[in-house]
Amino acid sequence: MDILEIEKTEDSRTFFSRIKDIYVGFKKPKDSKEYKIAKIELQRLWAPISAITLPCLLILCLMLFANNKKQITNEFITEIIQTEEVPKQLEEIEPIQEPQEFENVDVVIEDNFFTPEIAIDTPAPVQADGPVSAQPQSIDAVVQIKSPVILRGIFGDLRNAGMRGTMIGRYGGNEKTENAVIRSLRWLKSVQNSDGSWPNNKVAMTGLAILTFLAHGEKPGSSPEFGETVQKALEFLITSQNENGLYTTSGNGYAHAIATYAMCEAYGMTMNPNVKESANRALEIIIKGQHPNGGWDYNWKQTERDDTSVMGWAAQALKAGIMANVYDNPDEIEQASKMCVKGFKHNGFADGGFGYTSPAKGGLTGVGTLCLQFHHAENDSYVKNSLENIILKWKPEWVGYTPLLAKSGVKVEQPKDLPPGVVGGACPQYYYYYATQAVFQNGGKPWESWNQRMWPSYVSAQFIVPAGENGTICDCPLCKTQFKNKLSEPYQDDKGKYQEIGHWINTDVHTDRPIMDTCLAALQMMVYYRYLPTFQKIDIPAEVMVNNVLDSDIEVDSNL
Repeated sequence: MDILEIEKTEDSRTFFSRIKDIYVGFKKPKDSKEYKIAKIELQRLWAPISAITLPCLLILCLMLFANNKKQITNEFITEIIQTEEVPKQLEEIEPIQEPQEFENVDVVIEDNFFTPEIAIDTPAPVQADGPVSAQPQSIDAVVQIKSPVILRGIFGDLRNAGMRGTMIGRYGGNEKTENAVIRSLRWLKSVQNSDGSWPNNKVAMTGLAILTFLAHGEKPGSSPEFGETVQKALEFLITSQNENGLYTTSGNGYAHAIATYAMCEAYGMTMNPNVKESANRALEIIIKGQHPNGGWDYNWKQTERDDTSVMGWAAQALKAGIMANVYDNPDEIEQASKMCVKGFKHNGFADGGFGYTSPAKGGLTGVGTLCLQFHHAENDSYVKNSLENIILKWKPEWVGYTPLLAKSGVKVEQPKDLPPGVVGGACPQYYYYYATQAVFQNGGKPWESWNQRMWPSYVSAQFIVPAGENGTICDCPLCKTQFKNKLSEPYQDDKGKYQEIGHWINTDVHTDRPIMDTCLAALQMMVYYRYLPTFQKIDIPAEVMVNNVLDSDIEVDSNL
């Protein structure tokens, strides 16, 4: 019997009416709902019943004793104090393990598994190869579970409105960056497929979109505007997972890692058992596919090829799984975390720089740097030298398509000449996404300088549709073609108010445009509060802690 259902039934009943219900319930068949409720109610009311009956029995015994002993003339005065009812919630249970440390987990792609020219937008969910495993219960249980267990170090602790405001002010965000994020979430909601996915590589793009909504604290059961959007997306990924735990065989393993990463974060914020079961099986594929030297190759093959881009996704999924305590074998996932540090170093230089499948000093330096920071190697020389000698010499400016270019008639294409000082290579925005996370984790003056240059460039590059306007008026050519039907009506929020929507288009070679472009840019604009930086801990205001417990039954730990 659902505890919440029982609690709802007892809210309006008196003590004696509940006793009557118990009496009536025990007359019903043992397999009936009324009998089960009566049994649970009797267990709950045992304490107050005992508190009343035992004193009465004691008084009766004393009265009988007094009648038999005529010589005793003492008068007993008894005061019956009304007992309190048993609290409706179960007792909170403190976990034994120490609070886990809050760190960053982000996303990156460096391969051509995304093909912008190919659009797959079918209404039915994409099923992975092989039969789909049966779910333990109805998938409509993907809403947040109200749990009596106090959970520390979970993602949601920092992602409520109060903490977002605190951290935005502390680390360099502002109203403009947050408005850009909100516009992107509303645009993503507008172009979601009816099956809960996003085009074109449905599994990968749905995973990225889930990560984007979760980063802003939007989750099923608690977000009026976006909760249903996230729930449908989670349902899509779960139903796309085959019996072996694989989300998809496409994308050389990237899509599976992205989806795993998203499901681990989703469990950390919802504590839903369906999400946990799915994430646990998906993590096992990644852990079993790790090379003895700590790296990963395409499709989790056991080879001597270590692919830094695939490794980046795998390492982030591992970190998210550890933070959410989702994997059934904690020792095994911790060992995989330690091994992946060795794997990244295999493709890096001690004086700074990480390459694709061998040491180099290019754009993938951000991937290796950030992942080492995530896996407790933030003080390693590979990290410090990569930041100082390579990343901090880049100028973090938007290198991609902009509304100004669109109005001038320029097509969406990779820039032939990059501005001086920006990172080179085929995927500048992809590289900056990782690099921004790495610099934020480093903190201090370097982060302040990086951020002051980054955010104005990104905010001004967003394509915006004004409130009350049809989305197809956007200067972006994709809104007029690929998303024409989905954007045919002005966007309204959950209160029926017209709102702006917006998105980004980069010009990277390897991307699934524009969903991936928008998710990566939006996540970059949420760097201020998505994860705690490794360079310091944060004092969480008491009022935020109280609000968070009331909202989700998850206690915020101020010693993260």
